[in-house]
Amino acid sequence: MTTTYTGSCHCGNIAFEVEGTIDSGLACNCSICSRRASLLWFVPRASLKLKTPDAAAGTYLFNKHVIKHRFCAICGIHAFGEGTDPKGNAVAAVNLRCIENIDLAAIPVQQFDGKAL
Repeated sequence: MTTTYTGSCHCGNIAFEVEGTIDSGLACNCSICSRRASLLWFVPRASLKLKTPDAAAGTYLFNKHVIKHRFCAICGIHAFGEGTDPKGNAVAAVNLRCIENIDLAAIPVQQFDGKAL
């Protein structure tokens, strides 16, 4: 069942809605994900709708510059990332820790060895 979730950074400067079914989260051990303790949910980019101006989000690129890590310029929270999946589709990696009123303990978490990439 598809649900619309709301989320934001800590200060609310970045707010969004995302539509989909949260069936699992992904914990990546790459250098940036492990430092910021992200728990990611991948959705088609069109499923993520910003409720605040895009300019409110800073962008951090590193390594191969293929993933746009989006964060709040005020509170520093990384709310989501943007990229392309292996089939060429635009995707968003939403930080589940930024979504309101969900039980993170009830969501199965897959471990991903991003450090090996």
